Amino acid sequence: MFRSFLKVEPVCATCTAPLGQARADDAPPYFTIVVVGHVVIPGMLFVEKTWTPDLWIHTAIWVPLSMAMVIGLLRPIKGMTIGVLTAMGMLTPNGPG
Repeated sequence: MFRSFLKVEPVCATCTAPLGQARADDAPPYFTIVVVGHVVIPGMLFVEKTWTPDLWIHTAIWVPLSMAMVIGLLRPIKGMTIGVLTAMGMLTPNGPG
């Protein structure tokens, strides 16, 4: 489905769906931010209330974790978004609709 990290193949090799026409736009980053935020923010609040570490410790923990989660989740979420567009019939061999 992907030619590079986030670049989509123009046509699916299996079903000939025109994946290059998929307009995922802002949905994958939005959903990625929602997922990462729902993991990182409660964790950050729990650590702050339980141990009250210095700010540099929070930075050392949560910035790399957030970056790793975003990089790890962005591609699968983009694939799921394109899959949902295809399943809803918004991406067909004859074009949208």
